[in-house]
Amino acid sequence: MRRDPGGGANLTALRGHNAALVLDLLRTAGEGGISRLELAARTGLTPQAVSKITARLRADGLAAEAGRRASTGGKPRTVLRLVPEAAHAIGVHLDRDEVTVALTDLTGTPLAVRRHAVTLSDGPPQILETLVRAVRALLAEPAPPPVPRTAPPPRTAPPRPSVPPPATAPPRPPGPVGSPGAAGPVSASGPVSESSPVGAPDSVGSSSPVGAPGPVGAPVGLRLLGVGVAMPGPLEHRGGVAGRVTGAAVWDGFPVREALEARLGVPVVLDKDTNAAALDLAVRPGAPRSFAYVHLGTGLGAGLVVGGLPLRGERTGAGELGHQTVQLDGPRCDCGARGCLEALCLAAVARGELPEAARILGAGAANLVRLLDIDRVLLGGRVVLAAPEVFADGVAAVLADRRLPTPVEVTATPHAVARGAAQLVLAPVFGLAPSAHPPVYSSEERTIR
Repeated sequence: MRRDPGGGANLTALRGHNAALVLDLLRTAGEGGISRLELAARTGLTPQAVSKITARLRADGLAAEAGRRASTGGKPRTVLRLVPEAAHAIGVHLDRDEVTVALTDLTGTPLAVRRHAVTLSDGPPQILETLVRAVRALLAEPAPPPVPRTAPPPRTAPPRPSVPPPATAPPRPPGPVGSPGAAGPVSASGPVSESSPVGAPDSVGSSSPVGAPGPVGAPVGLRLLGVGVAMPGPLEHRGGVAGRVTGAAVWDGFPVREALEARLGVPVVLDKDTNAAALDLAVRPGAPRSFAYVHLGTGLGAGLVVGGLPLRGERTGAGELGHQTVQLDGPRCDCGARGCLEALCLAAVARGELPEAARILGAGAANLVRLLDIDRVLLGGRVVLAAPEVFADGVAAVLADRRLPTPVEVTATPHAVARGAAQLVLAPVFGLAPSAHPPVYSSEERTIR
C-alpha cells in the first residue's frame, strides 16, 4: 500500500514521518528483520538519522535486534525487527445483527475475538453500552500469549467452507447469525481465542454501568493505541458521525466517535465496514495497487483502493455500491429508492437463487471496473463465504461477458471487517492510510476508563 507522498526527510518537523517510514519497513521485513544500512537505502535517510530513529524505537520497545547478518566487508550487520507485542489495537465490527470485537497486536494479527448479538436498529444508547462492555471485558482478560507468525495465505478463492447456506434465512435476520470462520484459526498467523456464544446472557461481561469511574483494566503492560469501529454506511469518517443507515435510521447524525472516546478514554476512529476491510487487504505486502472489495452480508457495499490509497470521497460516500440503481422500476429498497443493487441481490439470496445473486453482484462489479479501471475485484462477506465458488464464478462470468479481464477472487479472511477496524488505528502508525483523527502514539500505557 502506498503511504503519504514523499520519502524520508532529515528535518526535525518530519521526525514522526521518518519514524513511520522505518516502522513500516520493519513491519514488512517480518521476523527476518532488516539492517540499518538497508533502512537508510530504502528510506533515503542518512545512516545517522536511521540510527537515531532506531535507537528511539528500541528504547520504546517497538524494535529489537533479530540477530546479525553477514556483510560484504567489515563486521556483520545487526538486523532489527518489529516487536508485534509492543502495542495493541481493538477493532470493532458493528453489524446489523452482531458486534465483533478483536484485540490485535501491532501488526494487526488478531489475538482474541469475541462476538455478541445486537440489533442495530435498537439505537445508539443500547448498542454502545453492549459495545463498551464487550471492549472492557476483553481487555480485562489475561493478556494472550504471542502466537507464531508466518506469511499470510494467498487471497485466492478457497474451497467451500462448511457454513450454513444464507438462503435459509432472510437477508437481515433479527436473531444471531454466525459468521464464517468464527471459531478456530483466523489465519496462518496463528490461533485466535474466541469464547462466549453469540447472545449468551453474560457475553458482555460486567454488569456495571458503562460510565462507571476508574480503570477497568487492560492487562498489565498492554499498550492500547486506540479503538477502530467499522459499521454500515453512510457515515462521516472525519467527524466520526453515523449517517442514515439502511434499516437503522435512528443512527443518523449520532456522534459515535465522540461518545465512545468519552466512555473508553482512548482514541477512536470510525469508518464504513467495507472501507475497513479494504484497508486490511491494502496494507498487506504484495497487495494490488487498485482494487474493489465487494462485501455481501447483511447489506452490500464496496471498499475502494485506488493508486494504493483508500478512496473514501469528500463525505465518505464512495463505495455505496448497494444503492446503485440498476432497475428503474425495480422493487423498493429500504433506503427509499427503487431498483437498488442491494435490494435485488439480497432478494435473490432470500429466494435461494445464489447464481442469480452472483449475476446481479457481477453487474455492480462491472460498473466499478469500468468507472475506476481497477486491477482486481475481491469478494467477501458472510453470504459470499457461504458459497465462494458460486459468487467468484458468477461475477467473473459477467465481467468476461462484458470483455473486462479484471481478475475476481474471494478473500476468505475471517473477521475481515474487525481486523480492518483495528487497522484504522494501526495503519497511521506506519505512515499508511492517513486518518483524519489519528491516534496519538506515546510510550505510556493506555487503559480503558
